[in-house]
Amino acid sequence: MPAGGRQQAECGGRAALARPLVFTGDKGAVLRSGNFRRALGWAAALRAAGMPDGFHFHDLRHTGNNLAAATGASTRDLMHRMGHASIRAALIYQHANSERDREIADAMDRRITKQTKRATAKAKQKPTKGKKATRPARKTASDGTAGATGTPMARKIKES
Repeated sequence: MPAGGRQQAECGGRAALARPLVFTGDKGAVLRSGNFRRALGWAAALRAAGMPDGFHFHDLRHTGNNLAAATGASTRDLMHRMGHASIRAALIYQHANSERDREIADAMDRRITKQTKRATAKAKQKPTKGKKATRPARKTASDGTAGATGTPMARKIKES
């Protein structure tokens, strides 16, 4: 596909520049990277917005795509949003954060609680006719340790 062909296809065949521009120069044309800061008064805009020194325009892109990733956007979704051709580039925005860690931990806790309740309810049920109510407890090793020494295989090895 020729350069710009993908963008034209996404715009219904119109030229990519047919899309409205967010930032334009004095004559309404595309800004060049060399005059972007001056043309927009970027430093004054940052001060007015209370942004920290060293904040770059690209930081907006990173923040937006990091938020998209945090909402559950797939790698393919992020690739499409950003125009990336490689998965590696899109993965930059899928770094872990403490909020997501908490969501994962809470989901794991809910799952464990659900399984515990299910197991407890099953244990409280009366045994059906002809079945034992409980399993006999495993024998522990004579040295008082638990774990692998108390398994049937460990006892078999110990006996031989």
